[in-house]
Amino acid sequence: MDFIGFLNFGLLDFIEIILVAVLLYYIYKLVRGTAAINIFIGIVIIFIIWKVTEALDMKVLSNIFGGFINVGIIALFIVFQQEIRKFLLMIGSTNFATKRSFIKHFKFLKQEANTETDVQAIVSACEKMSATKTGAIIVIERNNSLDFVKNSGDTMGMDINVPTLESIFFKNSPLHDGAIIVEGNRVTATRVILPVSKEPTIPQRFGLRHRAAVGITEKTDALVLVVSEETGQISYIRDGEFILYEDLAMLQEMLQNDLS
Repeated sequence: MDFIGFLNFGLLDFIEIILVAVLLYYIYKLVRGTAAINIFIGIVIIFIIWKVTEALDMKVLSNIFGGFINVGIIALFIVFQQEIRKFLLMIGSTNFATKRSFIKHFKFLKQEANTETDVQAIVSACEKMSATKTGAIIVIERNNSLDFVKNSGDTMGMDINVPTLESIFFKNSPLHDGAIIVEGNRVTATRVILPVSKEPTIPQRFGLRHRAAVGITEKTDALVLVVSEETGQISYIRDGEFILYEDLAMLQEMLQNDLS
């Protein structure tokens, strides 16, 4: 039968399979942890069924699924609007001029190269700042580059620990205004200006600090911790949404899982 002819594949076929796998991996990374992951899985299943019916020469089913896939492209741009924006932003903000920046996007191909973020230190610092009602916004970079906002602040190179974070956000410190960027286990920028979300569903009790946190997580896959200067409440924001937690131990575990 002709449809099993693909078993005779060469080097180009192998390369194509690898490239498709890499593409699917990055799409999965973009939608992981969001409601879009279920839609993505459903689309993959429909696509596989379409190709199987096409290979088996089941013309009616093949035309039905093929028509769904073709017409559904427009719907995909609507459903995955936020994820597509993140993907394009990741590509547009990547500096391929340096080897380090290029390899960074393929870090899943190697063993753990970057120093793990000290989540316990970050949560402990937030707990202490919460007790004193010290406002803070900590942005933790994941896969998407944050260079496009990092350039708005001051470049730093400090290791993560509780005293460092407390000193940065101390009310009389010249560095406390704005957000900090965390890469690996280092603070790489302070006084960073973040894009403010215009989402109307954000409760009025949240000010610009929280809207900025939502804004950066709408555009990238970064994780953000916000300490309210008015109430001392610690908010965890991911994918443009406030993530609920019961206690600081649960918050630390959630952060650890999201960074793994």
